[in-house]
Amino acid sequence: MSADVIDGIAVANRILSDTAVRAAQFAEITGRKPCLATVLVGDDPASHTYVQMKTNRCRTVGLNSQAHRLPKTAATVEVVALVAKLATDNTVDGILVQHPMPPQIDERQVFEAITPTKDVDGVTSASFAAMALGDKGFASCTPAGIMHLLDAYDVDPAGQRAVVVGRSSILGKPVGMLLLARDATVTYCHSKTVGLAGVVSEADIVVAAVGRPRLIKGSWIKSGAIVVDAGYNPGNIGDVEYTAAARRARLITPVPGGVGPTTIAVLLAQTVEAAEAAHIAA
Repeated sequence: MSADVIDGIAVANRILSDTAVRAAQFAEITGRKPCLATVLVGDDPASHTYVQMKTNRCRTVGLNSQAHRLPKTAATVEVVALVAKLATDNTVDGILVQHPMPPQIDERQVFEAITPTKDVDGVTSASFAAMALGDKGFASCTPAGIMHLLDAYDVDPAGQRAVVVGRSSILGKPVGMLLLARDATVTYCHSKTVGLAGVVSEADIVVAAVGRPRLIKGSWIKSGAIVVDAGYNPGNIGDVEYTAAARRARLITPVPGGVGPTTIAVLLAQTVEAAEAAHIAA
């Protein structure tokens, strides 16, 4: 068999189209566009590119954006102060702190300075708790994007064995929680997992989110499984051995063009949602 390829660009475009409509309606009602503020610390080329991509995408769907940059020598207290200022700015609806940040920065302290109502990237403890408990809040963007992909291809996680390889606070852990909320049986794997190949081979849904190129071998994939590769490594290489896995899977995401586009689409959709909620609450 040969897997069908999940078209993340097409799914993202549908999200963005809906977001553009909502943004236009918001602007008509309020007289202003929803606004996403980005915070970039340092001069990492990849991070700069990601922020620019998000800024450009804001423009195409009718959102305003603010770009804030701090030098790579900035201290945690400086970044926290900037984020706290944006949190109280009524012209800002969503805040995105680009990560990773320089090593001297306490990322968790910076994230926690984002007020939950503007945490459109879903990185705060409050957002994670709300998502895990099924309460109102913003989901982490990449995990939420993964769920959009599954829904677009009629993949119902209920009753399925889902294996998540990776346990980061903004990807591995939250995507497992979202799958659990949809009645999947979820297993987390990581660098200390014994017998990883055997665990993956039992999965109906595999989410690779570990950040190690081609760690997941194609021979590990169960025939007919769904493979979601959320890894992105130098050279456009994912965490899954794509060609071999595609011979066994039913559906598989490419790298690039799979999970990545939906991440940005969800970020902008949640920015509009934050703007709408703030307007109602005002």
